[in-house]
Amino acid sequence: MCGITGWIAYDRDLTADPTARPALEAMTRTMALRGPDAEGAWVDTHAALGHRRLAVIDIVGGRQPMLVQRDGRTQAVITYSGEVYNYRELRSELASRGHTFRTSSDTEVVLHAYLEWGESFAERLNGMYAFAVWDARTEELLLVRDRMGIKPLYYAPTPDGVVFGSEQKALLAHPGVRSVVDAEGLAEVLAFVKTPGHAVYKGLHEVRPGHTVRFRRGASPAVRRYWALESHEHTDDTATTVAHVRELLDDIVARQLIADVPLCTLLSGGLDSSAITALAAKGLGEAGHGPVRSFSVDFTGQTENFVPDDLRSTPDGPYAHALAEHVRSDHRDIVLDTATLMDRGHRRAVLTARDMPLGFGDGDTSLYLLFKAIREQSTVALSGESADEVFGGYKWFHDPASVNADTFPWIAAGVANTFGGDRSNGHASLLGKDVLDALDLPGYTDARYREALAEVPRLPGETGHQARMREVSYLHLTRFVQILLDRKDRASMANGLEVRVPFCDHRLVSYVFNTPWAMKTFDGREKSLLRAATRDVLPDIVADRVKSPYPSTQDPRYAEALRTELHQLTADKNAPVRELLDERSLATALSPDSGDRYRGATEFVLGLDSWLRDGGTELKL
Repeated sequence: MCGITGWIAYDRDLTADPTARPALEAMTRTMALRGPDAEGAWVDTHAALGHRRLAVIDIVGGRQPMLVQRDGRTQAVITYSGEVYNYRELRSELASRGHTFRTSSDTEVVLHAYLEWGESFAERLNGMYAFAVWDARTEELLLVRDRMGIKPLYYAPTPDGVVFGSEQKALLAHPGVRSVVDAEGLAEVLAFVKTPGHAVYKGLHEVRPGHTVRFRRGASPAVRRYWALESHEHTDDTATTVAHVRELLDDIVARQLIADVPLCTLLSGGLDSSAITALAAKGLGEAGHGPVRSFSVDFTGQTENFVPDDLRSTPDGPYAHALAEHVRSDHRDIVLDTATLMDRGHRRAVLTARDMPLGFGDGDTSLYLLFKAIREQSTVALSGESADEVFGGYKWFHDPASVNADTFPWIAAGVANTFGGDRSNGHASLLGKDVLDALDLPGYTDARYREALAEVPRLPGETGHQARMREVSYLHLTRFVQILLDRKDRASMANGLEVRVPFCDHRLVSYVFNTPWAMKTFDGREKSLLRAATRDVLPDIVADRVKSPYPSTQDPRYAEALRTELHQLTADKNAPVRELLDERSLATALSPDSGDRYRGATEFVLGLDSWLRDGGTELKL
């Protein structure tokens, strides 16, 4: 995995412009954590491409930007982030068509695939990727993003071209791009809905998952969709469906175990991560590569003093250990305490990685620290992320009130109260009335919901609950999972760790999306298909465990530390966030008896203040 960036300028010669290379270097420098192993730059008359490399495949030969020349003339240049898991098959096909290769990297295969098949080559790729190809023959830039949006990619049109990068910070480092967030941008931050194409910062855009964007001299950006979820009739019976899910998972995990660097799995003890860890252990064992490494996150005293709540009925520790023992993994717990979670340096690193203040509070910090510890031993990690969206694992999938509500189901279920913009106790609960009126979060969320519903691919004749569950699945696969994928990408890449997500393989996503809801819950529980497909490699205690989200510390000292820091902020008359807050709500939040009620809001306000203070962002509401 890597960090990419670049600048296309049709009305100037970048090789002669004294500001061009310093600008490219500044943009590339923001990607240093994404690519700690090497840095590269390529500058031509109208194109400047930058790259920071995390070496995973072909350590020596995969340096970038990479170009192809014929008869001494440059044909195309690529700056690439990601992994294409079917690159070996593509390489063989391209070789049969006369292409020759000087490296064993997937990057070179992707570049030659573009030269062979043009823009349609993206349809042949299986993997997670975001990259830019500069076609020197036509002086055109092509941006490409993977089908599920696992890898981020942003761009900002300029008067004579475009700047782009893996993260917004790369674009904001360009002297022609301003760091401004308006009311719509802040509403996007708070709504707990990831709108495809929305980049939060004014003037910036995100390449949508499954899309390409082409830039030509004097023309508007040409956006093309090369993949989307489609509805098809499912004709397999339950047994055949379970068998096919397992067949797909075996192939997916086998492909994603390929790496020239140390590899591990993320293990929570839930069904999703346990299935991936067990299949990885099986695959590595059959290949004679020894035990799989696995890592879990925990908090000091959490297992011993765990208290069930609405989201989590059991602690992760015992289940992670049961799975590790079952597959004989080389397992390690990363145990964090409140002082570590509250460390301002760690929280600042998370904020820098995310480019915005909203997140999962201590969940983001602990994820960042988990990945930091893992990176000391591994460069690649396999994750169980996205299984809940694919197979229907969240509680609200099975709650009629949430399913039938006229909004996003997770918002109806109250998840936004914990992580999103609900006025009563969500992240927005400390904001003043004038700010909330300017944001109009209910109106913004409703508009995004209507847009999403209009996109749903519908099956002719499908009605009732099955039709609604198709909608619910689509909303999760296009609006909810993006929040989690972006979070995981930022936290991992800030530590130079590549996280792979097998459940996002588009073949699996498409197949399960079209499986009837009754079949997805055939055993009367959540994720019936996944449980049945992997039960043979799991201990019963793990296979039968009820869904439990990513853990959060229950240490009361954490909420107390947040209140102390909020009190310090309110005493600072120069704090940029002060004018955005409601004084009465602040007083309530600072009360010792407020408990955890304002925990998420306090984390957001502290992050928002740092974002405005240190990041140079201008808020225009």
